[in-house]
Amino acid sequence: MVRQTSMMMSNKRGWIRIVEAFIAVLLITSVLLVVINKGYIGRTDISEQVYQVQLAVLREIELDSELRTAVLTTKLGEAFIPDSVIARIDKRMPDYLNCTAKICELDQVCSLDRYPLDKDIYAQPVAITAEGNVYEPRQLKLFCWTAA
Repeated sequence: MVRQTSMMMSNKRGWIRIVEAFIAVLLITSVLLVVINKGYIGRTDISEQVYQVQLAVLREIELDSELRTAVLTTKLGEAFIPDSVIARIDKRMPDYLNCTAKICELDQVCSLDRYPLDKDIYAQPVAITAEGNVYEPRQLKLFCWTAA
């Protein structure tokens, strides 16, 4: 009789461990499903690529005397970007990015008037200070977001 009671206690402990293991597996699975559903896994981060492309385009504009002069002679306060600057930006930007630029004073906060909804905006500025006799420091800021 003592032996039978001891065996029943062993069986109960075994079942309790099986139930505990099953609950642990359910908890881990539910956490993984929540994380995957939120989009934390499998989401690619392209920010470094976008910043590298932006810096390359801005560096080209900064070093090209014709484009630099076009930026420096643009009247501030207008939402106008010289066609030559726009052409360089369009030529160099990959197809998966939509970009726009803005010219502001160097000490001014330069931001877009309208932002695309539900998009990550990548912004990079460059200071354009002088060209020949023209000294009116400006910043050219490039704003990009993913297409579609």
